[in-house]
Order: sequence, then C-alpha cells, then structure tokens
Amino acid sequence: MLPYRNPDLPVEKRVKDLLSRMTLEEKAAQMMCVWQKKAETLVDAEGHFDLQKAKAAFKDGRGLGQVGRPSDAGKGKDARGMAELTNAIQTFFIENSRLGIPVMFHEECLHGHAAIGGTNFPQPIALGATFNPELVESLFTMTAEEARVRGTHQALTPVVDVARDPRWGRVEETYGEDPYLVSRMGIAAVRGFQGDATFCDKKRVIATLKHFAAHGQPESGMNCAPANVSMRVLRETFLFPFKEAIQRAGAISVMASYNEIDDVPSHANKWLLRDVIRKEWGFKGFVVSDYYAIWELSHRPDTHGHHLAKDKKEACALSVQAGVNIELPEPDAICTSSSWCVKAC
Repeated sequence: MLPYRNPDLPVEKRVKDLLSRMTLEEKAAQMMCVWQKKAETLVDAEGHFDLQKAKAAFKDGRGLGQVGRPSDAGKGKDARGMAELTNAIQTFFIENSRLGIPVMFHEECLHGHAAIGGTNFPQPIALGATFNPELVESLFTMTAEEARVRGTHQALTPVVDVARDPRWGRVEETYGEDPYLVSRMGIAAVRGFQGDATFCDKKRVIATLKHFAAHGQPESGMNCAPANVSMRVLRETFLFPFKEAIQRAGAISVMASYNEIDDVPSHANKWLLRDVIRKEWGFKGFVVSDYYAIWELSHRPDTHGHHLAKDKKEACALSVQAGVNIELPEPDAICTSSSWCVKAC
C-alpha cells in the first residue's frame, strides 16, 4: 500500500507522500471546481450521473478538486437522489484518476441546507437578533448532518461580515452590525458545522468564513464596490469576527471577498491572505475564491472588473500568488492558465 493511502499513518506523512507523487497538472486540477458545467461533464438531462460524459471530460486522469452544489443537478434531487449522485461521481474520480484523489462537494447552507427537502431556518440577521449562540450552534449542527448525509463536505457559510451599510443587498446574510455579536454567532456556527473537526461521525462539514474582508461596508451599498475604511476600523470591526472564528472555533476554510481595500482587491491581496490570516493568526486551512472573482481581477463584462490584470492568465497568477487555493465555481481563470499558473506561483 502506498503511504498516502494508508489510514494508519499520520495525516502529515500521507499528505507529504501524495504531494511528492503529483504532477504539476494534477496539482492544478485540485484547484478547480465544476458547478453549472456539471450538465456538460458529469450529469444527464435528468440529473443522473453520466459515465460517458465524465470519461470524455476527464479522460486525462488528472482528477478534480471540487464539484459545486450537486443539489441543483438536473431537475433537482431529494436526499436519496443527491446521495446516489454524489456517490457515483465520487466513485468515478477515485477509480478514473491516476492517484485516486476524492473530490469535495460544496453546498450553500446559509440558513439551512439549500436543497430539496432541506430544513429552512431563519436568515442570519434574525438569528443574530436572538443573541443566542447555543441556538445557532444547534441549528447548524442539524444543517451539517442534513448536508453530509447527501455527500456534502463543505458549506459556503457562515457569513461573518459586519453589516455597516443598510443599502447593501446582503445584510440579511449577516448577524448584524456589532462585531462582537457577529464573532460569537460565527464561532457558534463553525462549531455547529465542524464539531471537533475530526469528521469521524460523518455528520459534520467544513465551514467557510465569508467574505474576507470588509465586504459589509461597500461604497453606495453596491455588492462589489470598494470598502473605504481605515486600518483601525478594518482591524477592530471587520477582521475581528474572522480572527475569533479561526482561533476559537478552528474554521477550516475562508472565502475572499469581491471588494477591494485601498485599491487592492481581496483576491490579489497578499497582506490579507498570507500576512494577516496565516502569519498573524496561524490559519492552517484553505482559501476559496468567491464565484468568478478571479476573472473579475481583469474585466467581467456582465458585472464589473478591477482591471488589475490584463487577462485571465494574469488574474490567475495574481490570485494564486496572493494565497487563493481553489477557484470557484468553474474551471475559468485557473483553467485558462492551468499548470502555467501553478508553476509561475
């Protein structure tokens, strides 16, 4: 048995062995995700796993990092259907990639698992009004189990942005305007999702802190607008809930934000994604991009662009150098650049 496949060895040794065997292209593949392109690459019109599509799309045997939101495949799946789909996709990648690396599945779980038959709870802004962290932890413990039994590994939540502009259209996703309250609710949510973070009971999922950072005070309330804040406000108000949820609850994943701070977009901000979160706070997890945000370091015609990069290839390099570990939701900028981007970084 190869060392990385041996469950009796320490995780660190298994990971070191696996990385030593991976090609540059296989490492790049682990930084990619498929979401809406599931219809082209993994499922048929009814939302069932399509072996022929999968073999054609992933014939190189490099594997894939993540599959996004299997709950929305085809005509939608109930709990059993979603579990059957994720099991089939997982089996394919284990058996048809050179190293047999499993894929991860992520889902939206903002106020319950966003899937057919999932339990819907009040929005976070209402949960914040309860001032009851124990309730929030128990709620997301239930959400984690509902998501995990269907095959999910990662929840794209909790949102620990501090809402400071009522015009912003995402205020309901937050726990409110007070950084201390937001931090307590964020800690509770992470503990509900991750438990002790061993995942041995197969009832928990990885929590993803969103959106790093200062997303809750965009100019004019526009979702992707710059956040014009001082360093003191940034540290004491907007970074505080993230720091608390990482250091006190052990959050495993963080999502970078669409906005920029002092002209530097978060997805290209080495200071945020390397110096602060890793060197200062000791974060050992992984950073995911917000949907299409790496592309937007250049220009995305249907929404906006930061115009920091001349094209997707340069955007890829900037984001990976800054500390983004995986691009969501589709193979886009990283796919365009592929192994060149990883090598350059």
